[in-house]
Amino acid sequence: MKTMIARGVPALLAALLLAACGAPELKQPAIEVPTAFKEPQDRTDVKTAADGTRWKQAQPAEQQPRGEWWLAFNDPALNELVAEATRNNANLAVAAARVKQARAIAGVAEADRIPQVGVGVGAQRGRQSPLELGLPQGTDVRPTTSYSAQLSASYEVDLFGRVSSNVAAARGDAATVEANYRSVLLSLQADVAQTYFRLRATDAELATLAETVRLREENVRINQRRFDLGDIGEFDLSRARTELATTQAEAIGLERQRANAEHALAVLLGKPAAAFTAGVNPLQDSTLLPSIPAGLPSALLERRPDIAAAQRAMEASNARIGVARSAMFPALTINAAGGGVGPAFADVFKWSSRSWVLGALLNLPVIDGGRNRNNIVRSEAALEESVGQYRQSVLTAFAEVEDNLAGLRILSGQTQRIDEAVLSARRSADLARKLYDAGRSSYLELLDAQRNLATVERNAVQLRGERAVTTVALIRALGGGWDGAPAVNNAQARN
Repeated sequence: MKTMIARGVPALLAALLLAACGAPELKQPAIEVPTAFKEPQDRTDVKTAADGTRWKQAQPAEQQPRGEWWLAFNDPALNELVAEATRNNANLAVAAARVKQARAIAGVAEADRIPQVGVGVGAQRGRQSPLELGLPQGTDVRPTTSYSAQLSASYEVDLFGRVSSNVAAARGDAATVEANYRSVLLSLQADVAQTYFRLRATDAELATLAETVRLREENVRINQRRFDLGDIGEFDLSRARTELATTQAEAIGLERQRANAEHALAVLLGKPAAAFTAGVNPLQDSTLLPSIPAGLPSALLERRPDIAAAQRAMEASNARIGVARSAMFPALTINAAGGGVGPAFADVFKWSSRSWVLGALLNLPVIDGGRNRNNIVRSEAALEESVGQYRQSVLTAFAEVEDNLAGLRILSGQTQRIDEAVLSARRSADLARKLYDAGRSSYLELLDAQRNLATVERNAVQLRGERAVTTVALIRALGGGWDGAPAVNNAQARN
């Protein structure tokens, strides 16, 4: 019985030591995941335009290649811009370089798993003091020359998981950086698409204002002729000129907004602002926006690259607890070296000149002033921090999807109403023109009808732009896909 106990105690102690110093089991943080998004998704695929015509939306985005979500907009110009930005954007190049660094660091950690072998060849010449040799002071000691060649090897036995935990932490860091790269890539692509659609919406606004300016110029011309004939007073002519100048000022201000959007797009493409010019391409009523399937909230945790980065950061932090714990236990290193030493280089490789050494070093901290214990506390606190960041990332992701689903629903309702308002305002402006020409209404009534039409048409154009931008924002919130997270496939991010 005593023999059995004596045999069992060392094994039990070894098991306890291994359990005490290893990284703890990472438990997924408890997060309440809803079974469905709060906002209902619009599945209607037939719409009515402002002029009463009906058109069908583009195919749902799940039919597009995974990761290439911008293809769902069926816009060749957008496709070219996204491709160019992916090749040339500076921020993406920085993120790709960080991926290379993280992978290299993981490779450095992996190197500790295998023995480290080195070769050393050297020569030295020196003279010892007679006293060191036990000779009388003043004895003539001649200098000597020796040559050596040595093959050495060292290996740390991973007794308590320091090496494996360090490798796991480095791998987690590399996975975090790769997920961050995908997040930067997604943000870049979404920024390009949103800036592109804002630019097109601005072009459409400018086209609307250009038509309004034309009408104002026509009003000035007609009122000038009627004033010259004495049909109207100077008041109507002055109001017409005022409306013309005000509308022209609005158009000039919108040109500034367009220039800023063009410059922002140039930066995203990795070009100087002076070297890029975006062609005029108004966002028309017939622009087909894809129907984006939001899917289930649980799938969002797998698609969002920022959530993936937070998950990998938790894994790395958990592994570092194992590294910190292993520092409180012995570290066993095995060293070996063999070679030869001789007075001439040719003698180094003779059997009689051989030398070798084989040893093992067991290093155990005894007094460290609490350093190792505090390192454990710090690493555990770092894990708590990463868990909090993960939970916040998940909550933010859910909120962003709900925001954009709600935005698309509300914008859809606004668009229907504004389309009705456009038809009504056009009819009112046409009637006001006829009544004014017939002398049955005042010029102020005509101006009011035209001003209302211009406002409603600009609102319609702005809503079209907002719907396109919000559609892209929903895609960004969903992680850039609807079928899983895209892989890191940019050539810059490869080793």
